[in-house]
Amino acid sequence: MAKKVTPQKTTSPGVAKKASGVLKSPDTGKASKSAAGSALSQSKTPKKTTTESAATKASKVLREGRTSKASKSVAGSALSQREKKSVNKTSGTGPRKKE
Repeated sequence: MAKKVTPQKTTSPGVAKKASGVLKSPDTGKASKSAAGSALSQSKTPKKTTTESAATKASKVLREGRTSKASKSVAGSALSQREKKSVNKTSGTGPRKKE
């Protein structure tokens, strides 16, 4: 069974400032604002993690071509703080190795 691993990361002050700007901007999309809110909420609390929904939106922000650098930076921070599932190496559910 896969065990969840909680990252011990916080959002840096620089990224928190960008997240604040993203949230204040009237031109920013919903996905970017969701990622910014998630990153900002983790600026001083290493035990908080990005929810699956916010991580999905952050991933969308990173794939979008017309998103600002600030939004992408914030989305990357939010994604790096999501809960990760550790892979049980005996179950064979991890990535395949190239031979």
